[in-house]
Amino acid sequence: MAKVQSIYVCQQCGYQSSSWLGKCPQCQTWGSLVETVVDQNLKKESVLAGAELKLEKLAEVQSFEAKRLTTGFEEFDRVLGGGPPNARAGIVPGSVVLLAGDPGIGKSTLLLQVAKNLAASYPKKSVLYISGEESTAQLKLRADRILTLGKSAKIPNNLFALSQNNVEDISRLFNQQDFSLVVVDSIQTMVSDELSGQAGSVGQVRFAVQTLHQVAKALNIPLFLVGHVTKEGAVAGPRVVEHLVDVVLYLEGEEFSTLRVLRSIKNRFGSVSEVGIFEMTSDGLSQVSNPSKLFLAQRRKDTAGSVVVPTLQGRRPILAEIQALTTPTSFGLPRRVATGVDYNRLLMIIAVLSKRAKFPLSQSDIYVNVAGGLKVFEPACDLGIALSIVSAIKFQSLPPNLVALGEIGLLGEVREVVETKRRIEEAKKLGFRLFLTKTEAKTLEEAIRIALKAPN
Repeated sequence: MAKVQSIYVCQQCGYQSSSWLGKCPQCQTWGSLVETVVDQNLKKESVLAGAELKLEKLAEVQSFEAKRLTTGFEEFDRVLGGGPPNARAGIVPGSVVLLAGDPGIGKSTLLLQVAKNLAASYPKKSVLYISGEESTAQLKLRADRILTLGKSAKIPNNLFALSQNNVEDISRLFNQQDFSLVVVDSIQTMVSDELSGQAGSVGQVRFAVQTLHQVAKALNIPLFLVGHVTKEGAVAGPRVVEHLVDVVLYLEGEEFSTLRVLRSIKNRFGSVSEVGIFEMTSDGLSQVSNPSKLFLAQRRKDTAGSVVVPTLQGRRPILAEIQALTTPTSFGLPRRVATGVDYNRLLMIIAVLSKRAKFPLSQSDIYVNVAGGLKVFEPACDLGIALSIVSAIKFQSLPPNLVALGEIGLLGEVREVVETKRRIEEAKKLGFRLFLTKTEAKTLEEAIRIALKAPN
């Protein structure tokens, strides 16, 4: 009997070693090498075997316009992207999409709703939801809660569920029916009989994606794969599957916030500059068509320390409220707390206010927050952050219809930002009429004077 051989594979980067190592030499991760059995009987076919390769001139290759499938969510379709101006956005047939995010963020809920929408929109085709984490009975409990809203709502008869984690068995199912969509939840639970590693290992995850990818492309079936994000920010354990798929989406959200942001990290069929806004409710995820109105709904006007800034989420302008609070320092060193804004950039803005605008902030604790759980890290919000701090330290409210937009340099100048016109147009839709940009103020001191003297 042949002796079983094994190697140690890093679960983060795929590095292989003949012996166990405490730290991976390639990605510097501790405790990531796992023993994996190597099957010496597996034979690899030569890449030169098979049919004769035929070269084609790219200029002579015939173009085609894929008819996309709508997910039932305009926010989701926007992130998936569209083709030419006359082509609608949505799912491209035969595409493989990886939806990643923290556990419990709402990935399974969102895809179950998408599966139901596609099953209802295309009754002549079937939709398959494969779960490697839940039984079909558990899946039905969730479906009854989020898919049967109202007495007349029913789960479509062409929506099928399967509890399975064997890649070979799942691949054979693709040929049995005409599917308009297949969802695999989640990819790190899939295993193959041809590999000896455990579920979630580098080899199993990569082999599962490659196998399902080939079947989906051959049969022109759109495939959604769910991948969890670990504490290190890696998708499905290792991030070795992102280059194998066509689209990579991230569903993000704060732990204590109902807001969910869907971002496109990679997209072969559209732009990666789009985001979709959703809200988590007891009945599942619902899309937010006007997120600016949502973030400003509970804003208190005529209150010191509040400024509205038009930030860009992808290519989409969204109005957010920057709040600032200043209190006398109780200890020797003043505290600086940033929630939703970049901490280092906040320190820079405070330094510019102290040096260039002559504001005494060395004896004040400063707290800055973005209301609603939104994160704004772009420099375009610098002026809004600075004005909110000034408003708080002087305890003077700024005009409620004021919008501040501009980057602040170390010399105290206000600098131009991208997409200024689109941001201002979004603010005008919600009734804002006073805009403070580089056009109105060249320096931070000038912007502060205009804001404090502007009529409320």
